[in-house]
Amino acid sequence: MNALASANLIWTMAALLVLALNIVALIIVPRGRKPTAAMAWLLLIFLVPFAGFAVYLLIGSTRLPAHRRAQQREITARIAARPVVEPDGDAPRWLQRVAHQNRALTGLPVVSGSSATLLDGYQESIDAMAAAVDAAERYVHVAFYIAALDETTSGFFRALEAAVARGVRVRFLADHVASRRIPGWKQTFAALDRMGVSWSWMLPVEPLRGRFQRPDLRNHRKLVVVDGDVGFVGSQNLISRDYDAEKNIRRGLQWQELVARVEGPVVGQIDTVFRMDWLAETGEDLGDAPVAEGGIGARSGDLQCQLVPSGPAYSTENNLRLFLSLIHGAQDRVIITSPYFVPDEAMVYAITTACQRGLDVQLFVSELGDQGMVYHAQRSYYETLLRAGVRIFLYPAPYILHAKHLSVDDDIAVIGSSNMDIRSFSLNAEMSLLVRGESFVTQMRTVEQKHRDAGRELTLDEWLREPARSTFLDGVFRLTSALN
Repeated sequence: MNALASANLIWTMAALLVLALNIVALIIVPRGRKPTAAMAWLLLIFLVPFAGFAVYLLIGSTRLPAHRRAQQREITARIAARPVVEPDGDAPRWLQRVAHQNRALTGLPVVSGSSATLLDGYQESIDAMAAAVDAAERYVHVAFYIAALDETTSGFFRALEAAVARGVRVRFLADHVASRRIPGWKQTFAALDRMGVSWSWMLPVEPLRGRFQRPDLRNHRKLVVVDGDVGFVGSQNLISRDYDAEKNIRRGLQWQELVARVEGPVVGQIDTVFRMDWLAETGEDLGDAPVAEGGIGARSGDLQCQLVPSGPAYSTENNLRLFLSLIHGAQDRVIITSPYFVPDEAMVYAITTACQRGLDVQLFVSELGDQGMVYHAQRSYYETLLRAGVRIFLYPAPYILHAKHLSVDDDIAVIGSSNMDIRSFSLNAEMSLLVRGESFVTQMRTVEQKHRDAGRELTLDEWLREPARSTFLDGVFRLTSALN
């Protein structure tokens, strides 16, 4: 066979192989996937067939392995089977339906009688957690996406060490991939060993030990529970305000967060999420949280609360459904704060429809970004939102507004770990605390006003003057954001 014939044969075989890959992709990629995500994957595979298909095989699944999903179903059923004390029925009918939806998806009911204090000072939040640990008598449960022992967090780690020394059982979870990216991570977890803290990685990527799933399916939750009496939830990781990253230090970046310190029956729900994750990662069943049933335990306030865990262990996007339901049910205003705002089509329609219904809709985001691809994908939605009537406020450099919260009307709010982006909806394990109570929303209004005072409002006229090269990048990375 001459060289020309050999070359023609190779090209023909390659073309047939590419055709076969495309046909296989058309069959398997769209299954159970949103059309936008399926189209993004198919576009990648069609443009770069072999590399695209290899990437799909590596990160194409948005769910955890079957045994983890089965375990989550069993835990959810166990939670749902607990007796509950129904809260007062004075909530609007639409909000009662939202609460019913949340319980159907997670097993956790609405509980009455909790209280909450918002903490927006970075060191203040960590010091408050340390103070709660100092008062622990029985146990401390800690879970963070990123955990590091540094100058900022040293007081919290000292509190853990002192708690262990006086006989308190301390359990600690940290995300495997995220925490191991931090300089000095070995020293952090060696310190936990030295203290006598029981700890484990969340969602470890250890294929040689038979522990593997899509590498970017992460546990993004942040929580602290002390004795089942006091809990902390919010956006803040356990690390320095610059994340101990040289690139952030060079740019002078500082993270701005929001954390809720809560007491009352809802603390049992936070503890339930920890125990759920602890069982999944260690195999140790800690039993039911002391007040998780919904009416047991000291009542410390006037708030109605419901915790909504979500993530790739569930069969549906619990947090997305919560946010959509609240926005659709809003009567007067919707105020969203999210550092990474990359909504799916349903979220865009919900927000713009709220404007068309005459609601006051506001969005707080950072003026600059710490993640280039996400930052540009986020910007690609600004024109659509501004034209619909959304007021966009930019939090000023050098701060990254990392807080994640939502307020609806005058008495409904959500705070937690979940961003308003496709990653948080589909790929990350998150937790969102739904709160009904004017006292809590009043606190959140104060925080929102601080955001306005610190930043500036982006107008449509200003946005339309953006250079073409920037908006080109925005559009490109908007396409990549759908690869979930």
